[in-house]
Amino acid sequence: MVEARPSSTGDPALRQARTLALIAVLGVLGPGAAGAGRGAPPRAVTDLAGPGAPVARAFSEPALQARFASLSPGLKAAADGVRGQDWMGLTPGWERLDLASPPRLDLGAPDAAAQAEEARLINALRPISRTPLADMPAFRLDGETDDARRALTCLTQAVYYEAAREPALGQAAVAQVVLNRVRHPGYPKTVCGVVYQGSARSTGCQFTFTCDGSLSRSPDPGLWASAAAVARRALSGHVVREVGSATHYHADYVAPYWAPTLVKLAQIGAHIFYRWTGPSGERGAFSGRYAGGEANLTPAILGGVDPRTQLGLETLAPPPPRTVTLALAGETRTYTVSELDAAGGPALPAPGQLSPARRRPTAEEIRRINAAIAAVERGDAAPALTPTPTPAPAPGAAVQP
Repeated sequence: MVEARPSSTGDPALRQARTLALIAVLGVLGPGAAGAGRGAPPRAVTDLAGPGAPVARAFSEPALQARFASLSPGLKAAADGVRGQDWMGLTPGWERLDLASPPRLDLGAPDAAAQAEEARLINALRPISRTPLADMPAFRLDGETDDARRALTCLTQAVYYEAAREPALGQAAVAQVVLNRVRHPGYPKTVCGVVYQGSARSTGCQFTFTCDGSLSRSPDPGLWASAAAVARRALSGHVVREVGSATHYHADYVAPYWAPTLVKLAQIGAHIFYRWTGPSGERGAFSGRYAGGEANLTPAILGGVDPRTQLGLETLAPPPPRTVTLALAGETRTYTVSELDAAGGPALPAPGQLSPARRRPTAEEIRRINAAIAAVERGDAAPALTPTPTPAPAPGAAVQP
């Protein structure tokens, strides 16, 4: 955008009129015509003669004022008639070069309010689908298990950071989108997995608050309590039928590139909701089962992308495998240490790999082991390391040696 900066002296329209009139007079009537109306000698020929500086001086502000003052009344009246008209299509301030206050380009940030209004106009042009909304089944995950508590926290975060100041129905609709994704085969099979999918990427996280720094701000206690109530109700089987099988939404003040590729279902508050096109957006496609393991946010989940709107974006590569080199009886071999697979479970044993055969020690066990090592180094009597009791296996369960 070009900023209109008029010159520091005089009326821009008047200066433009004077310049046009002077050019017309000098170009059409001849150099001496500037003073013809008053019988003045053609001294302008001498002033304008010669290259460079004399020509520049002839078009300076004082020179233009003197030339305009020397025009006949008729020519002044003609010049006054073009005042305010931009014959050359120039932005005010660009009619002539003024090195004292040169015009400049405005390279600042675009007007956010204008962008938001433009996005709302674009979104309003896309009609809401007239097909009936899918009647989605209830999702239930309540109780006092670790998975239930973690799922409640993640869903509360989604409702709070995405829709804390939206109407109650709009907050519930955001929770419904999360649970719809849990059931859809294109997304992780846990609540926290859906919420934090792509959060390790600098761009492309599925829920913006997981990668834009919002989590570093302390939530408002009252709004957090309201969001928690919405999340708890959703995990207890409440279904928001107003958004059907929606798996996507965005605020109405933005117009994302992917919106035209989905089916627009509804607008609730400031959020517009969408579903996949074709059979992938119908109820029958939501056949995924909740997998549990809310704490298992694997690299594949944290670096994942939306298969519907982000195809072609490179998924974050998993960390490089760890290797161990062992020398035994004069023979040296290098093994790859088996890690968790993309689903969060232990990888299947394979030739040339070392698979962990024991569970990882707890934080308390590590503390006691370190305390025993420190005591030995000081020469103290090492405390006895009492093994952590192993719970008895359930009846009929296989016992691993």
